[in-house]
Amino acid sequence: MTLENFYKDLQDKKKSIAVVGLGYVGIPILTHLGRHFKTIGFDISKDKLEDIKNKNNLEDFPELEEIGNIDCTLSSDEKVLKNASFFIITVPTPVDKHNDPDLTALISATEIVGKNMPEDSIVVYESTVYPGLIEEVCVPVLEKQSGYRGGVDFHVGYSPERINPGDKTHTLENIVKVVSAQDEASLDIVDKVYSKIIKAGTYRAESIRVAEAAKVIENIQRDLNIALVNELAMIFLKMGIDSNQVFNAAKTKWNFLDFKPGLVGGHCIGVDPFYLTYKAMEIGYHPEIILAGRRINDNMSYFIGNEILKNLLANSEVNGKLKIALFGITFKENIKDIRNSKVVDLYKYLKQYGASVQVHDPVADKEQVYKEYGIEIVEYRDINNMDAAVFCVAHDNFKQIELPALKSKFRNEHPYIFDVKGIFDKKALESAGFKYWRL
Repeated sequence: MTLENFYKDLQDKKKSIAVVGLGYVGIPILTHLGRHFKTIGFDISKDKLEDIKNKNNLEDFPELEEIGNIDCTLSSDEKVLKNASFFIITVPTPVDKHNDPDLTALISATEIVGKNMPEDSIVVYESTVYPGLIEEVCVPVLEKQSGYRGGVDFHVGYSPERINPGDKTHTLENIVKVVSAQDEASLDIVDKVYSKIIKAGTYRAESIRVAEAAKVIENIQRDLNIALVNELAMIFLKMGIDSNQVFNAAKTKWNFLDFKPGLVGGHCIGVDPFYLTYKAMEIGYHPEIILAGRRINDNMSYFIGNEILKNLLANSEVNGKLKIALFGITFKENIKDIRNSKVVDLYKYLKQYGASVQVHDPVADKEQVYKEYGIEIVEYRDINNMDAAVFCVAHDNFKQIELPALKSKFRNEHPYIFDVKGIFDKKALESAGFKYWRL
C-alpha cells in the first residue's frame, strides 16, 4: 500500500473523506472536516439526511448552520462511497436484551464500506467497542467484502469518540483526540486528519487495542463513581441524612470527586461497560466491581419507584388511585436523546402498581418517544390533580417553574415533590407547603 502522497491528496481534494453514520458523533466530525477537506456524509436514513440538509435540530447540532458552506456531499446511496479513500465509521454500538454487544449497525456499516472502498483506503472507527474487536471482527469483514488484504491493501485505525451531547464547553475541537492505527505510516495520516480539526491536540496510542481499552474504561469509571454515590445516597436516606448536604461538605476537599446520584441511562455510560465485561468473561475472567456498579445503577429506577409508592401510601392525604407526573424522559438534561432512558423503567414500575402516570418533557421529541416507548408526552398545562410530581431530569425549563403555579396542579394541601436530581431548594419547597424527597 502506498501512503506517501495520501494526506497530500486529501489536502488537495483529490481524495475524499467519508463519514458513515450521521448522528451525535458523525455530524460534528463531518462539519468540522468539511471546512478543510472534500467530504461525503453517508447515512442509510433518508429522513436524517433531510433533517441535516434543512438544518433541523440546531440546538443539538449548531454545526449544521454551516452545512451549506462546506465541501460536502450528503447521500444514502452507498455507491457514493466509491469516491472516498478515508472512511470514518461512527455508528452506534448498543447492547441487546441480554446486555451482550449488538454489533448489527457496526458490521452493516463495515460491509457497506468494504463493498465500496477502493484499494489503498484507510478506515477509521469511532464507535465504542471492546479491546480487539476492530482487528478481530471488522478487518475480516472488510477483507471479505472488498477482496483486499488488511494491513497491505488497506489499513484501519481507531479514534474513539468523546462527544458529550449538550455540553457547550467540551466540544469536539476542545477535547484531546486519541488516535491509533495498524502501523506508523497510516497512524501519521490519521493523526494529521484529526489534528486539522482538534484544537486540543491528539494522543497517539501505542496500538488499536490500547485505544479501544482506553475508550471503554472512560465510561466504566464514570459508571462506577455514579454507582458509588447512588449507593451512598440510599444508605444516607435510610439513616435520615440528606445526601446532598453530605456531598456538599465532602467536596470541600480538593480531591473529592463530585458525582451526583440519579438515573444512569443513555448510549454510553449505561451500555459501554457491558462491552468490556463481555470480553472479560469470554477470556475466562468474571468482572465483579464493574458488574456490581451496573446492577446498582440499573436498579435505581426500582428503588426510586419504591420510595415514591412508600411515601405516598403512608400519606393520609392521598386517597384512591395514585396520580403521578414524571418530569423529564431524556437520559440527560437539555438534550433530546431518549436512548436507554431509565425514566421509562420508573414509568413502567409505577404503572405496574396501579398508578396513573403522565410524562411531561419540553425537550424530548413527542413522536420519537411514542414510537420508541409507546408513551405519550403531555403538555405542562394539561397536568392537574396530581398526588406527586417526580423530577427525573434536570432540564433548565424545570428549574424555572414557579412554585405557586406548580402547587395549583395538585389535589392535596401538602403535595409531594420527588426531586431525583436535586434541582430544587429543599427549604424553599417545604416553606411553600410541599413535602420533599430527594436522593
